[in-house]
Amino acid sequence: MGRDRGHRTVSAEEKTQARQVSLRRIGRLFTPHRPALAAVTAIIVVSSIVAMASPFLLRAVIDRALPQGDVTLLVWLVLGMVAVAAVTSALGVVQTWISTQVGQRVMHRLRTDVFSHLQRQSLGFFTRTRTGEVQSRITNDIGGMQSVVTSTATAVAANLTTVVATAVAMIALSWQLSLVSLVVLPPAIWLTRRVARMRREITAQRQRELADLNVTVEEGLSISGVQLAKTLGTGPALIERFTASSERLVDLELRSELAGRWRMASMSIIFAAVPAVIYLAAGLPGTAGTLSIGTLVAFTALQGGLFRPLMGLLNVGVSLTASLALFARIFEYLDLPVDVADPTDPVHLDPARVRGHLRLEDVTFGYPGSDTAALAGITLDVPAGTSLALVGETGSGKSTLAGLVSRLHDPTAGRITVDGVDLRDLRLADLAAIVGVVSQETYLLHTTVRENLRYARPAATDTEIEDAARAAQIHDLIAGLPDGYDTMVGSRGHRFSGGEKQRLAIARTLLRDPRILVLDEATSALDTETERAVQRAFDVLAQGRTTITIAHRLSTVRDADQIAVLDHGRIVEAGTHDSLLNRNGRYATLAA
Repeated sequence: MGRDRGHRTVSAEEKTQARQVSLRRIGRLFTPHRPALAAVTAIIVVSSIVAMASPFLLRAVIDRALPQGDVTLLVWLVLGMVAVAAVTSALGVVQTWISTQVGQRVMHRLRTDVFSHLQRQSLGFFTRTRTGEVQSRITNDIGGMQSVVTSTATAVAANLTTVVATAVAMIALSWQLSLVSLVVLPPAIWLTRRVARMRREITAQRQRELADLNVTVEEGLSISGVQLAKTLGTGPALIERFTASSERLVDLELRSELAGRWRMASMSIIFAAVPAVIYLAAGLPGTAGTLSIGTLVAFTALQGGLFRPLMGLLNVGVSLTASLALFARIFEYLDLPVDVADPTDPVHLDPARVRGHLRLEDVTFGYPGSDTAALAGITLDVPAGTSLALVGETGSGKSTLAGLVSRLHDPTAGRITVDGVDLRDLRLADLAAIVGVVSQETYLLHTTVRENLRYARPAATDTEIEDAARAAQIHDLIAGLPDGYDTMVGSRGHRFSGGEKQRLAIARTLLRDPRILVLDEATSALDTETERAVQRAFDVLAQGRTTITIAHRLSTVRDADQIAVLDHGRIVEAGTHDSLLNRNGRYATLAA
């Protein structure tokens, strides 16, 4: 992995990235929901104003209704208190419903945007990125910011409105006592800023540790990972690695929680001391008798009520600052450039009318970070309905060329055309309907056989699915299973043998009926008898279809219309099977 999992250091680039997340960009996530946010803000303002009636009602109870024995006034004042509580509670329910809905829609957009953007990434991104890391960004990072996204905007509006309304009410009751209450603000702000910085750093470390944990789970608990661990006896080492990562995560979680607890304890002490100071100030010789008992009680109730929204407002700042590390990780993926993208002005090519004339014109391709071209100066003309075989030793560039035809990569020079149209001018969905690929590495989904085949063409009927399976010489095997086509394939298809999985992959591709068929070692896992049967099926299906076959076994390509021999990314020979044998060159050496 290029680093010690147990002692990962935070690079200066990662720290800078977390600091540079634009709050304006975060705010743009909420732009489509402005009407809902405006409604929430209005509800909050109304609720805060209504709630401010309570201390004045309390003062009237203490100073007027009780001393005067006015039962009627007392009843109305008590009913007013109950009404205020009922109205604010009802408004709170509506506010929570709207704000949660907005937050969840923003979360939905983030998840789908990241998933969609990653779907557009080239294979190169996934070969250099750990699978667990990608999963962690979508689940842990986006999940970690849920509370911030869901409640930040409304929490700011609610707490700010409450603080302002409470401050106004406090001033209306006694501006002198209000000045005394202000002593809590400087230490509260100072402590909050310190905690925010600590939480941001801890959050970044925690998310990276969660990503490491995900990678360990992915590598250690997948079918392939478990098989590898059992055959190599590395199970104890994996458990030790997972345990160490989990312990570091426990430490980070504790630090994250405790980073704010001592601040809350300090602020609680300060806020608890303020009423005592107020009572002291009210009883001093210079102020004694200037305030009624009702005013004093109402004011201390307001001051006590100020603690929650004020701390809530400060906590929002802490949470938002800490979440910048999460937003930085998400935006990093959203900002990844797309190497193979849909054209801005695509050429429409009806897959049903495509003839399948394929041309490669002086094509060169090099993998990023490599000084040597994987393919150089490849020129081939494959007329519609004909077959091309690519042969050569391992690493000669055969699979790379197949990847260019299906546009898993784009050439660094030259171009590839279908019926005269550059592949880069076609929408990726149109190209996928034209070019079908069966590779040597099959991947089956953890679902039924039927749904695995239908994945290639969701609208396919059961009859069409069975016809494709028959063509791939796999129908009889599927029909003989206890649940037939409804049999669960299992994780990555490990329920089936290599040959069976490859025939399922062949049937899945044939179901799409592509005009160009790329077979990248498609029969490599089949025994000789099954290979002959599948090859006969391919011979029938290849009629009227352009076929590119890559194989190590030359017996599978001897009947191709043309054969190209690759060596170190270049075509060294081309011709038919017989003509190449007569040349006694590289092909003849491979055939020997």
